Parts: sequence; C-alpha cells; structure tokens
Amino acid sequence: DEALELVAPTRCVGCDEPGALLCDECLAALPWVRQELACPNCGAPHGGLTCTECSEPWETRACVCALGFLGPVRRLVPAMKDYHELRLAPVMAAAMLCALEEATAWSAADGRPRYDAGEVDAVCFVPATAAAFARRGFDHMELVARELCRLTGLPLADVLVRRGRAIGQAERAANLAGTVEVADDVSGMRLLLLDDVVTTGSTIREASRALLARGACPPTACALARVW
Repeated sequence: DEALELVAPTRCVGCDEPGALLCDECLAALPWVRQELACPNCGAPHGGLTCTECSEPWETRACVCALGFLGPVRRLVPAMKDYHELRLAPVMAAAMLCALEEATAWSAADGRPRYDAGEVDAVCFVPATAAAFARRGFDHMELVARELCRLTGLPLADVLVRRGRAIGQAERAANLAGTVEVADDVSGMRLLLLDDVVTTGSTIREASRALLARGACPPTACALARVW
C-alpha cells in the first residue's frame, strides 16, 4: 500500500486534492438529506409535506436517500463505477446506513418507521446489466450491499437480474417492464433494496414490481443519492 501511494497517491473524489478519498472540506460539503423533511414515498429532499417529484405511491414501502446528487456526490458515484475506486464501497454503505438510522425516527405512509432493522429479512440490490458488469469487471452495488450487510449483520439476498443494456437518462421515464427479474424464491421476504442514485425512480420501482410479483413484501428502498 505504501508503494502504491508513492506511485499513485490517494486523491479526494470531490476536489482531486491528494491525501484522502474525501477531504475534510468535501466531507463537510456533502448535501445530506434531512429525513424529517424528505418525501417518504420517493426520498426527495424537502418533499415531506408536498412532494413535486412523485405523483403516485411507489411500489416500495418507503424510500430513503442519504444525499442530494450535488457537489462532491456527482463525482463520488462515477469514481467507483467507472474509475474502479473500490475503496468507496464502505464509504457509500456507511452514508446509506446513517440515512437509514435517521429514518427510523420518521414514519412511512403506513405509519411505521421508514426503516426498522428488526423488520428486514435481507438486503438486496439493483444489479448492473451484463454489459456493464463485463465492462467494469464488478457490480458496484453488490460491493456496497456486502459492506452494508457487514455493518448491520443482515444477510445478503442476491436475487435480482437486470436484462438488456444500461438505462440512459433519456430513457428513465420510459416503460421498463420486464427489465428486472427475480432469480430466487422471495415469498414473504421483507427486503431492503439498494441502489446508487434515484433519478425518476423508474429502475427502483421496476425492481420492486419484480419482487412483489414473486411474493415479496413491499421493499424499503435506500439509495446513496437523489436527483431532484
């Protein structure tokens, strides 16, 4: 590790300064979502009273997002996915767990806490497409999910499969029916469903529909970041 640091020193993913994965300045600038103010349905910041980002109930029981997709966060996710900075997996998992722990104090639409570890049977994740996996050589959300399982003691349920190619920005609002499948028995399971970024919610909703179709309970969704 010391030799590697000499050749390629660690740089901040937010500002590219050498020294740490996230320097103190970028860490302080992270746009945390206050769960008290967030929409319990779609996770949008400031949508707790009247949300302009969702017009109907989602298939998830609740959606918890840790950060707004702003500032350093816009570079954090691509740094892991596209530049193979795999050391960010525990950083992302820790941020998501912070948001989940805060969300225990605030209710979902059903009146229960948005997150309750005692009511989760396992953690699953929105997987990469086969093409993305072949290009990168890893599934970044699987790594994040494994780290979150390590932190919480919850088991991992690697049950989802993505069909087709990765979904671009212009396609997110299109019908994604059939692009996510469930590869194992999830009947009656209460799952925590992870993704990196929620934009329109189309992908996480399709994953939830696939789980529901196979008999799972409405999952609680958690994402690192929320676009709004």
